[in-house]
Amino acid sequence: MLATVLAAAAPTVQSKNPILPAGNEIVWGTFSFIILFVALWKFAFPAITATMAARTERIREGLSSAEKAKSDAEGILAEYQRQLADAKNESNRIIEEARQTAESLRRDLMAKAEADAADVRTRATADIVAAKDRAMAELRTQLTQLTIDLTEKVVKRNIDRETNAALVDEYISAIGAGK
Repeated sequence: MLATVLAAAAPTVQSKNPILPAGNEIVWGTFSFIILFVALWKFAFPAITATMAARTERIREGLSSAEKAKSDAEGILAEYQRQLADAKNESNRIIEEARQTAESLRRDLMAKAEADAADVRTRATADIVAAKDRAMAELRTQLTQLTIDLTEKVVKRNIDRETNAALVDEYISAIGAGK
């Protein structure tokens, strides 16, 4: 019974396909598409193509300028590295010159110090010899005086002072020479 109710309720007219549009819509859609395609082909595609070509050229120029900037930067880097190496070499040369100058100065100071020390030794030796000579002369004078005084006392008479001094000097010289 349910089947007879359903069969009686089913319409006898066939319904349209909801996916397929009506015939006049297909004609108007196709006509509109062709007009739109021609308008786009005539006006939009050349503008889009020109814009794309300009963009491509800008990108190519950007890449070219980036490549040029890269090569310039590499050149600047190479120049900087060369200058840095030159500066290092120059600093090493300056350090070596300073080291050589310091060594030369040290040698000069050592030679001057040795010469000064030799001068001091020479002066000291000369001073010692002079002091020794003065002391010997003073000692001779005192010895002569003592000898004369002692001789006068022993002999009890006054002998000529110059003769006595000559005799004493001769005696001292003989003693000093080891005779």
